[in-house]
Amino acid sequence: MSARLGAMLTVFVGLGSALIFGAADFLGGLAAKRMNPVLVTAISALVGLVLLGAAFPLFGGTWSTGAVLLGAASGVAGAIAIGLLYACLAIGPMSILSPVTAVVSAIVPVAFGLAKGERFASVGYVALGLALVAIVLVGFVPNPDAVRPSARALLMALGSGVAIGVFLIFLDATPDDSGLIPLIANRATNATIMFTVVLVIALVARNRSRSAFPGWRSGLPFAIACGVVDVIANAGQLVGVRLGELSVIAVLTALYPAGTIILAAVVLRERIAVAQYIGLAIAVVAGGMLALA
Repeated sequence: MSARLGAMLTVFVGLGSALIFGAADFLGGLAAKRMNPVLVTAISALVGLVLLGAAFPLFGGTWSTGAVLLGAASGVAGAIAIGLLYACLAIGPMSILSPVTAVVSAIVPVAFGLAKGERFASVGYVALGLALVAIVLVGFVPNPDAVRPSARALLMALGSGVAIGVFLIFLDATPDDSGLIPLIANRATNATIMFTVVLVIALVARNRSRSAFPGWRSGLPFAIACGVVDVIANAGQLVGVRLGELSVIAVLTALYPAGTIILAAVVLRERIAVAQYIGLAIAVVAGGMLALA
């Protein structure tokens, strides 16, 4: 495979994964409106694990300590990222904290990639900068009533972004011949952590004689769909980091709010702000420039 073709495929996979991640967030959001977000995350992780287990005989992979441990470590990072993300968005304002998380989630792997020797042509660095700008614009939801985030919420957003970036670094470090094994270890670890939290919540609710997860049945189909779509996006990330540079995949997949926004506009008829249109346009331009870099 030529370097140019590899670069183009990396950009295609990165942008595709971002849109699929956005779809997973959209489905997860619909589920979270009907059931506890922690339960949504736990079910999503379990569904992903089952799907990966079914797909493993088709794609295979070499079992190794590194593949399992790095995959499990990425599962811990993912659980931390989700916990901090939900916590900071609950405090708000979402219009500031969401893009902060997305930008940090891109900066951490980019810094790591450049530190370990990844290099681009001049146009590549310009494209990475434009993509970071696009992340902010795409994730920004204008709200005239928004207030400044508290130091606590901002630290949570930063922590979530760092954890997402670390997740991607762990994924990039997995052996090339490990196939889906890192993702299987990731989902097994993530599901174990999240269902442990679910059990604690259920026990606390039982002691207080109340229902822990009211209305969970109505959100179950969306949580299952979220798990399916999310694991497909993760598989795209895994292919991307093995195909191309970590820095490129990190920045492109951080554009995941675009997928959520597009689906919200099409399905829920939500209005897209002018800044978000500009961000989407800049993202397309940055993607083309990265392919040339």
